[in-house]
Amino acid sequence: MTAPIRSEFLFRLNLEPGSQMRLGQTPVGERIVVPVAGGNFQGPKLRGRILPGGSDWLIHRPDGCTELNVRLPLLTEDGAHISMTYRGYRYGPADVLERHWRGEVIAASQYYFRIAPTFETAAPAYGWLNTIIAIGIGDRRPEGPGYDVHQVL
Repeated sequence: MTAPIRSEFLFRLNLEPGSQMRLGQTPVGERIVVPVAGGNFQGPKLRGRILPGGSDWLIHRPDGCTELNVRLPLLTEDGAHISMTYRGYRYGPADVLERHWRGEVIAASQYYFRIAPTFETAAPAYGWLNTIIAIGIGDRRPEGPGYDVHQVL
């Protein structure tokens, strides 16, 4: 018998993207780099802000799927540093994705926007993050992308 997958909400992550750099067409698709200027995260177990220095190295593939490859430095409100890395996919109807690229608000139910984050920290209070599996569901707001991140139990 298979056990059902359960999860627990960790936090809402809100990104403030910088200006994208289009690096051109590669053998796997168009490479786009988007610096992350900042943002915040808040949830029942941790909250804080995204420090400058993160970035998203996107590949917009010929099949219309965009692969995300993101690294973010997080700082909790109590001063702990956490490295958050995630990979993911954004895919859906062409008209919805075109609206997304223009920066329009897009509900999570209108397309597939999922991430698989991992965490790394030396802070004892948050050491539990070093050993969890997490997933996130993304959406688009005027100020940038956001994710509801859950721990898989």
